[in-house]
Amino acid sequence: MSLLPTTSNPLPQLKVCGLTMPDQIEELISMNVDFLGFIFYEKSPRYVLNHLSLEEISAIDHHGKTGVFVDVDIDHILNTAQKAGLNFVQLHGDESDDFVVELRQKLNPEVGIIKVIRIGNNAVENKIKITEAFNFQRRTCNLQPFTYYLFDTDSKAFGGTGIQFDWNILNEFTIPLPYFLSGGISEENMGNITTLKQQPFALDINSKFETEPGNKDIERIKEFKSLYQQNR
Repeated sequence: MSLLPTTSNPLPQLKVCGLTMPDQIEELISMNVDFLGFIFYEKSPRYVLNHLSLEEISAIDHHGKTGVFVDVDIDHILNTAQKAGLNFVQLHGDESDDFVVELRQKLNPEVGIIKVIRIGNNAVENKIKITEAFNFQRRTCNLQPFTYYLFDTDSKAFGGTGIQFDWNILNEFTIPLPYFLSGGISEENMGNITTLKQQPFALDINSKFETEPGNKDIERIKEFKSLYQQNR
């Protein structure tokens, strides 16, 4: 199975992250949302195992089930990915290069890895972080550790802030993989996506489309999806 995107659809795909409610998950599937994000970070207010079991997640019939992990051991990721039937593992912490290599070697080859690059307020640190991530991908090209990058706003909460980082930094690099754009995406700023020289493969939305953590505003997501398609 190929994990890389096709080029038949010029619109970025859509990932809705922080899901906890079965009825909302089914509605998103009926809307043809491309990626469903489940947070396995215990400190998150959207920690999925407070609401759904691994078996219930496994039973969800979807090709883009993504598990979000933050600095946990490899065996935990492998076990969770297998029992939950995940299609993608999203590394949102400070996982080392050696960790990634070992994970890629042990993980089911049909399960992709999304590497999150968290962008903060320090321009120098951001450039170093991005450069190191890209160099690692090039050094390990035979292994192909990552399927996608995901750029998000840095925070102690590891995502879900609803705050946009400075997208201009992405225009300073040639990004070697398709990427997800995350961090405060909403109707108010989606028009600015066209200023990115290298367009995102997918948009990742979360807290801007909630009534409370884990409870999605499905109607607003529908409106966002429709509005974005109309304005492209």
